Amino acid sequence: MTTQPNWRGMTRRQLISRSLAAGATMIVGTGFVAAPDAAWAYEATALKPGTMATLIRLARDIYPHDRIGDEFYVIAVKGYDTPEAAPGIEAGIAALDAAAQGSGFANYLDTPWEDDRVAILRGMENSPFFQQIRGGLVTGLYNQKAVWPFFGYEGESFSQGGYLHRGFDDISWL
Repeated sequence: MTTQPNWRGMTRRQLISRSLAAGATMIVGTGFVAAPDAAWAYEATALKPGTMATLIRLARDIYPHDRIGDEFYVIAVKGYDTPEAAPGIEAGIAALDAAAQGSGFANYLDTPWEDDRVAILRGMENSPFFQQIRGGLVTGLYNQKAVWPFFGYEGESFSQGGYLHRGFDDISWL
C-alpha cells in the first residue's frame, strides 16, 4: 500500500524541491517557472508562466548547446518579459502552439522530440516572431561572460595588448 504525500503543512521550498525531484517542470504561483534538471527559477512578470517556459524551450531549440544550462537561456529571454513586448510574444507563442497542433501535439512545449520541434520552427522561420527571437538570442545568449568559457572565448583583448601577444596561436582545436 502506498501512501499519498501530505502537502499540507509543507513550506513552499519543500513543495518545490519535492516536485522538482519527481522530474516535473513546475509552474507554481503567479508567474513562477522552475526546472527539474537545474538550479534555476524565474518569476515572470508580464508573460504567462507557460509562455515563459515555452520561450525557454524555443531558445534552446534555436541555439542548441548541450553543455550550456537552461539558466543561461532564461537570462537570454527574460528581456521579453516586459509589458511592451508581452502582447507580441504571447501572440507568437500562440502561433507556435497552433503550428505544433498541426503536427499532432497539444502545444510546442509538449512536443517531446527535438526533430519535431525543429520541423515546426522551420515552418515559421520567416515569420517576424521567429526572427525577433532568433535575433535577440544572438546577443542575449552569447554576450553573457559566463558562457564564454564553454566556447573557448577569453573575452576582448584590446585592453591587454591584443591577441598577437596573448596566445594568438594557442587554439588547440585548429
